[in-house]
Amino acid sequence: MKIIRKTRKTILMLLLIGILTLSVITVKSKEEIATNSTTISTKKIEWGIKRNDNHEQPDVGSENRKVLEENNGICLGNNESKSIYLTSDEGYEAGYTSQILEVLKENDVKATFFLTAHYVNTQEELVQQMIDEGHIIGNHF
Repeated sequence: MKIIRKTRKTILMLLLIGILTLSVITVKSKEEIATNSTTISTKKIEWGIKRNDNHEQPDVGSENRKVLEENNGICLGNNESKSIYLTSDEGYEAGYTSQILEVLKENDVKATFFLTAHYVNTQEELVQQMIDEGHIIGNHF
């Protein structure tokens, strides 16, 4: 009787290990998600810049540059033009956004605002003002 119980437990454990192993293999092999119109890669890439001491733009790496180019993204701007990109993290701005928007409008300047979900949900009017005035809205993770 004890031998039968041990054998059943062993078989059950082996089955569970097999199922878990198959699940992990299946999850790891899925690097793309199909949507209605396109396929989106879920492959993880590291993000960051490699700084240098020679007063040149940092390097974002070939894989990140490829993603930026494919999606018309801007990371560092054009090193041949004299442009400044204004960005603001909304959700940590201490209540100055109305005044910032006013100064930007007075000087006909556009900026990029990176918004937290909480900010979007609690500052609907300011978010709409940003959109109406032609600013870029980004997601702040």
